[in-house]
Amino acid sequence: MPDDQGEYYTGSAAPKVAERSLERALGIHIRQVRKRLDLSVAELAAASGISNGMLSKIENGAISASLSTLQSISNALQVPLSSLFASFEEQQDCSHVAAGQGLVIERRGSKVGHVYQLLGHSLRGDVVVEPYLITLNAGAKSYNGFRHAGVEFIYMLEGEIVYRHGAETYHLKPGDSFLFDSGALHGPEELPALPARYLSIIVYPRAGD
Repeated sequence: MPDDQGEYYTGSAAPKVAERSLERALGIHIRQVRKRLDLSVAELAAASGISNGMLSKIENGAISASLSTLQSISNALQVPLSSLFASFEEQQDCSHVAAGQGLVIERRGSKVGHVYQLLGHSLRGDVVVEPYLITLNAGAKSYNGFRHAGVEFIYMLEGEIVYRHGAETYHLKPGDSFLFDSGALHGPEELPALPARYLSIIVYPRAGD
């Protein structure tokens, strides 16, 4: 439904994405490179032939710097001028996997007959999202020794499983969903109706470089 400005939104509580501007993107990139080179504002300003105040305004996206000024800054930072503008390019993360084309990968449960198909992956950002289609065919065995960072969401598609999370168990049937802290031991403890299939979406912070 639309908000007061006529924009449409979902029921999610996720904050809006801030509008990006060329000036702000340039400023952020210049500041990042300056800090990576361990230069102060005064040092970079002097090397670029501009005032401290002007460099501060540029880094804060408060002014639109001329090409000659940006060229002076890029020379002082010893980076191509084009690299400063490249920071403004939209890099919207997406991953499309056609039906039946999910990448089959090995995980701890693979040894007991659990088939994991990775349905996509996040390419960048502070959060990693791993969506899996998990299939437990006839002959699969229970395994409840999973433990990892983040949170996990399960949505049952077919069959039934009794899923352990910490000290509790939950009987999951088609249409059921289960969201939990994946730092606790978890996994299918009983398999009353096979084959079973469910979506498992794991979300955790990306490790720093």
